[in-house]
Amino acid sequence: MHEMAAKKNEKKGQSSLELLVTLSFGLIILLPIVVLAFIQIAASSSTLATTEAQESASKLANIALSVGSQGYPARQLTLIQMPPDVYTIYVGNINNTMGHEIIFIVRTNAGNSYVTAYTPINISGNIGSITNPGTYLVNISAENSCPSAPAYPCVYISPS
Repeated sequence: MHEMAAKKNEKKGQSSLELLVTLSFGLIILLPIVVLAFIQIAASSSTLATTEAQESASKLANIALSVGSQGYPARQLTLIQMPPDVYTIYVGNINNTMGHEIIFIVRTNAGNSYVTAYTPINISGNIGSITNPGTYLVNISAENSCPSAPAYPCVYISPS
């Protein structure tokens, strides 16, 4: 009687060990797939943030061109969507003085990505305070005297 109970317990132990080995192999195969999926998702979110930053920069540049071509006292309010991972925004040039670019610096997995939009008119401004994700109202106005270069007219971009 004890022999039968021992054989029965031995078979239970063997089947438990077989199940444990089978599940271990399954997990070993699935683990790299899960890691690759997470890496791909992270890369996709960086690409999405950069694309959204390019759309916002281009929108601001196009409206600045329109307002600048109308001249003083033209102005326009617009909504822009700020993507995640924006580190800072420069208007005019990298020193936030009068220039021709709107520059979004977006943090990505590969480091900082500089997203720029060019406009042929002089622009200046300071919208670096709206780097958190969300929708923001931005004021774009033509000025006879640019705040960063008073001798020149420009289009000034500021948060509203």
